[in-house]
Amino acid sequence: MNKYIDIIINSYSGYWNYLKKEILFQNHWDNYFYGLIAISVLVWFLEILFPWRKQQSIFRKDFWLDTFYMFFNFFLLNLIILIALSNTTAALFNDALSLVNLTLSDLQLFNVNELPKWLGLFIFFIVSDFVQWNTHRLLHRIPWLWNFHKVHHSVKEMGFAAHLRYHWMEPVVYKSLLYIPLAIIGNYSSQDVALVYFFSIAIGHLNHANLGWDYGFFKYVLNNPKMHIWHHAKTLPKHVRFGVNYGLTLSIWDYIFKTNYIPYNGKNIELGFKGDTSFPKGFIGQEVYPLNKK
Repeated sequence: MNKYIDIIINSYSGYWNYLKKEILFQNHWDNYFYGLIAISVLVWFLEILFPWRKQQSIFRKDFWLDTFYMFFNFFLLNLIILIALSNTTAALFNDALSLVNLTLSDLQLFNVNELPKWLGLFIFFIVSDFVQWNTHRLLHRIPWLWNFHKVHHSVKEMGFAAHLRYHWMEPVVYKSLLYIPLAIIGNYSSQDVALVYFFSIAIGHLNHANLGWDYGFFKYVLNNPKMHIWHHAKTLPKHVRFGVNYGLTLSIWDYIFKTNYIPYNGKNIELGFKGDTSFPKGFIGQEVYPLNKK
């Protein structure tokens, strides 16, 4: 037990020191704090220059709430819950493997260090995006997970910061389901995957932005604003029960598994979900909402 307590304590102190280095510019090109700010400002400027819904205010409805969510979920949530939970879970998993005389390296399909860096990161990106696409489907299909995911779907006007409006339980689910697949393909440092994360953040921001882009032919590969707005549509098509367009960064999974749906230009469709008029409007209310639902 003392081992796990030490892991939790070291996780808090380690991440706090890491976050201080980020804010004080002691981390350079892989600085996630200022990288998030730079990507957010760039996509916001694109919204201002090329607005799809011209009647929508620059400071749209819930702009500041979503901005708070963005920093809370991307940084403070790691400090409060995720890093300690992830490290403890990893230790428990490794201890469980040791009971059957296995180590994590025994489960690895190949050694990523033997691959060219670009190929290893490409495999990491494809595997993680596919697992997250399936996890996203679960968030819509399993009722108790859907209650958490409603926080994200409570957005009524799309903008870049809506990308990171989600309940704290979501990354717990995503990271839990990602742990074993990523462990099997190898270990990557935060520096190694920085470009992958920055790319995913940029595409996610663009998907939620007030932009009318679909990237032409590349819409079949990359998720885009014209496709993702239909994922947030309040009214689902009659032949669909749970949702459409589940892609996070890549849209190709939706086209492969026939969950794609773009019937027409969705610029002015109503966003949300059935019963959202009674959904809490503030951060605290949204965070406790799923805990009060059966």
